[in-house]
Amino acid sequence: MTRLLTLLGLLVLALAASGQTVPVGSKRFVESYVLGEIAKALITEAGLTADHKQGMGGTAIVWEALRTGAIQAYPEYTGTVTEEILKSKEVLGPDETRARLREFGVGMTGELGFNNTYAFVMTRARATELGVKTISDLKAHPGLRVALTPEFRERRDGWPAVSGAYGLPQTNVRAVDHSLGYQALTTGQADVKDAYSTDAQIADLDLVLLEDDRGFFPSYRAVFLYRLDLDPRAVAALETVAGTLDEARMTALNAEATRTTDYAAAARRYLAERRAQTSEPAPAEGAPAAPDIVAQTLALTGQHLALVGAALALGCLVGVPLGVLCARPGPLGQLILGVTGVLQTIPAIALLLFLIPPFGLGANAAVAALFLYSLLPIVRNTVAGLQGVPTPLRESAAALGLTAGQRLAKVELPLAARTIVAGIKTSAVISVGNATLAAFIGAGGLGQPIVSGLALNNIGVMMQGAVPAAVLALLIQGAFEAVERAVVPRGLRVAG
Repeated sequence: MTRLLTLLGLLVLALAASGQTVPVGSKRFVESYVLGEIAKALITEAGLTADHKQGMGGTAIVWEALRTGAIQAYPEYTGTVTEEILKSKEVLGPDETRARLREFGVGMTGELGFNNTYAFVMTRARATELGVKTISDLKAHPGLRVALTPEFRERRDGWPAVSGAYGLPQTNVRAVDHSLGYQALTTGQADVKDAYSTDAQIADLDLVLLEDDRGFFPSYRAVFLYRLDLDPRAVAALETVAGTLDEARMTALNAEATRTTDYAAAARRYLAERRAQTSEPAPAEGAPAAPDIVAQTLALTGQHLALVGAALALGCLVGVPLGVLCARPGPLGQLILGVTGVLQTIPAIALLLFLIPPFGLGANAAVAALFLYSLLPIVRNTVAGLQGVPTPLRESAAALGLTAGQRLAKVELPLAARTIVAGIKTSAVISVGNATLAAFIGAGGLGQPIVSGLALNNIGVMMQGAVPAAVLALLIQGAFEAVERAVVPRGLRVAG
């Protein structure tokens, strides 16, 4: 099964990209997207082909992707490297950090030029009302509602540590997506939120940045992490960013991306400004072109179809035989139905994360998850179709001298075909929706603009993925109507 999934995953990747590429990852917030686009543009200018796997998730996911080779580089922060990746309780210098990273086959560029530390923010009105200026001031207000990004809520240098260091008494603490947390602040649904100090929303929404009066948060200097086997031209391209981005410039680029909903536009602005300051000539092919939304959507749709098609093919190959087995009396059938039912109750994100260790990050894990989700409708409908075959017809087939295998192939499966196809159709439509979550582990598809829009809190961008996914589901349903007419005997089709 692992070998088959690997082959199908390679097929998906082949459809998603032409030629060998340098995959660059990013986390699921605006600044990481922008830096990922800058890396992609510079690697492309160096004469290589680069692919940006946007918004792959938190540190654990992108680090595992880098370590295993699913991506070749991604933007990170020195504090996160020390605390979360290397698990060091001591502050490490650049040389020591690089030495420790080399043990994982990973290198680190020079610091890009800015410190994007963690911080807490409040609306100016709420902070003024309560007289809150520092993190220590939060101790006097235990009833405050705190909205935290899921990663910050759990990580070693996040909420557990900072609340302990400051003695913060708040218990109304919820995990909220980074961009939605700002919306929660401005709509009065939260009082305090964690933030990155270079977030454009801090100035745009006139928020108050609470002073870290105990100096709890370490330095989070931006860098690129990359695999040591990365093409030297790509490494050299990434190193050119070192020292060129201060806090003001990075904040402006974040604001550009938020305003235009186009991370690549922010990357183009950075490249243009850098050339203007250094008199660096533009590459022979000119600046990177603005993305073609139609071509981009078609490419993402192709990736989406490949994921769904590979998973559905596996689901049919495994689900129909399992359904035939379950249709027979005995405890084995009940056990199989129970297991497939339990699989359906596992949250999609959790299942994707469970499958990363055995299948790796990207298409393989996504296909495996979609395959497991596809089983229940196919197995149950196969059982229902076979058990619905009238007993007199079974007896007549046996009286004619047909073997059990012949009865199954010539009588029972044809009579159950309509019900079985309905189960496969249900599974296909559900898979189209579930496949949007594959973007969280770098498998592409129509979930990519949905994840991107979530990071920007922009419904328009999200709709660029949601609408094609809905249309795709309708088209697949229509296609299965044609399949049903082809495989279901004429006399068993629904009239009309």
